[in-house]
Amino acid sequence: MLKPYGSLSKSIFKKCKFAFIKKELMYRIMIKKVLSVMAVTVFVLGCAKISSPTGGPRDKEPPVIIKSTPLPQTRNFKGKEIIISFNEYVVLDKINEKFMVSPPMKTKPGIFIRRKNIHVEFDDELRDSTTYTFYFQDAIRDLNEGNPINNYQFVFSTGPVIDSLSVTGNVYNAFNLEVPENTLVLLYGQMADSSVKKQLPDYITRIEKNGEFRIDNVREGKYRLYALKDLDNSKNYNLREEEFAFSTEPMEINSAKNYLPVKKDTVPVKAADGKVTLRPPVEGEYKLSLFPPEKKSRYLTSSDRKMPYQLIYTLSIPPDSLKFDFNIPGAGNDAYFIQKSRNKDTIMVWLTDSTLYSQSQIETIINYPFTDSLGMQIYKQDTILMRFLAPRATKAKVKRIPYRVNSGLTSGQYGPFKEIILTGTTPFLQPDTSRIRLYEILKEQRTAVPVSLIKDSANSCRYIMNADLQQGKSYLFITEIAAFKSIYGEYSDSTGIKFSVRSPDSYGKLILNISNYEGDRIIHLLNNSEKLVKEVHMKKDGTLEFPLLEKGFYRCRVIYDLNGDGKWTTGDFDTGRQPEPVSYYPGELEVKILWEITEPWDIGSFNIKDYKLRSGQKAVR
Repeated sequence: MLKPYGSLSKSIFKKCKFAFIKKELMYRIMIKKVLSVMAVTVFVLGCAKISSPTGGPRDKEPPVIIKSTPLPQTRNFKGKEIIISFNEYVVLDKINEKFMVSPPMKTKPGIFIRRKNIHVEFDDELRDSTTYTFYFQDAIRDLNEGNPINNYQFVFSTGPVIDSLSVTGNVYNAFNLEVPENTLVLLYGQMADSSVKKQLPDYITRIEKNGEFRIDNVREGKYRLYALKDLDNSKNYNLREEEFAFSTEPMEINSAKNYLPVKKDTVPVKAADGKVTLRPPVEGEYKLSLFPPEKKSRYLTSSDRKMPYQLIYTLSIPPDSLKFDFNIPGAGNDAYFIQKSRNKDTIMVWLTDSTLYSQSQIETIINYPFTDSLGMQIYKQDTILMRFLAPRATKAKVKRIPYRVNSGLTSGQYGPFKEIILTGTTPFLQPDTSRIRLYEILKEQRTAVPVSLIKDSANSCRYIMNADLQQGKSYLFITEIAAFKSIYGEYSDSTGIKFSVRSPDSYGKLILNISNYEGDRIIHLLNNSEKLVKEVHMKKDGTLEFPLLEKGFYRCRVIYDLNGDGKWTTGDFDTGRQPEPVSYYPGELEVKILWEITEPWDIGSFNIKDYKLRSGQKAVR
């Protein structure tokens, strides 16, 4: 039966509509799949590590010299430029610090890179019949990986002969036997002491990181040997504050005694724990002890006013029996009092008159010992304006800063026979002992312990606490508010500190049997960070005991006190005095709890500090 046209058109329309919707749905599903694939691809690419192709194993080889103009070891050289060509592109690492010429030139050569070549240009007139050495150390490195050419030297002569003798040795700090940094070794053919102060050396080098040095291509002859921390890059010992070392006697350099020890590799090596160590230094023929200058000139080094009521003056040398006079014009003697540091080179003036210390600037007059330009000691008068700018006042309420008193009891445990020192930031008033209590604690029970405070006669900011503290017992130290007050109206907050006194069986003991030396000596017991633990003065051989030591590693140092003044004395080039010798016990000593260690120490045998014990080195346990 035929359907009407209208019904037929509706049926066709529905079929077409259904087909269109189906096609659109399939299209949308396909688009979603494409987008999902793209999203996963982007995510994977984003997570992937982007790197350049490896191109094979990493280059570990240093640059190779393929030619030079002139050739190494050239004789009768008269040119003004050296060109060194490499098989690859190179860079210069810290060339201004590392490059040196021996003998030195008045004007430092210019060094630059052009393609794969290093050019060295110089304007100085070269000395006749002289062997020149250009030291590059490890400054020349390849461009990509930074592989250095170690200890590279370029040698030529302006005469018919290449000098071939050498000088070897070691430089150490005179007091702690560490290797000094940035230290030069100078060799002079001139015997006069003034030469090292006024003229350039005949030969020069820089010590290596392990303290050794070696000067090659030296001409036969008689020389003076020095070491110098050159502060002004003059290659001369012309500044009083420069550290210096000198050989007492001239040295004779000739082919008969030109023994050279085998050169060891001194490249830093990484241990299993990642620490960098140096290989043992080569023991050279000559030893130099680098010493700081002796302070001879008297002068005022600084003046300061960090607090409104404290004035500080520092002198280069303690006045000793000489006077230091101080006054404030118009102020009475009761407006301040003076206190000196333990070394007596620092003078502190505490102002007690509030109308005085409330001023932003105070005129002070001081008289002190002074060394003039002729080296004569006089008394100098200075008028010094001491300023203090108080913080700007704010509208906000200012919180009170309590008077802080340090008792040294915060660690929880205290050593037996050790004094308890109370230290304030400013001078104490008499403490209120009624607000200070000490209890012995046994479980929940407290027993009062009598306590008294003794004022330090030399320091107004210190009190010594006197109490009968028993080993192995626990205590509670209580101070109520305002138990301590300063002369400026500050007062302390309340505190409560629990602590215990350790018994001797929680420590170790070290005994040293010191022998084989006649004369005064100072023995230092040091921890493994070189901090002084104990100092003992001895006049003859004997047994030395160090009880109540914490467990750990210790070192021992002896100062040969040649002048008997009870302290280490530095050197003096002007008088020809070497620094007092210092020697170390070979190795470290391990102290254990409840152990008593007895060790012999022959101080007649001089020992350089083991290289493993120097700063930055890994000690062998």
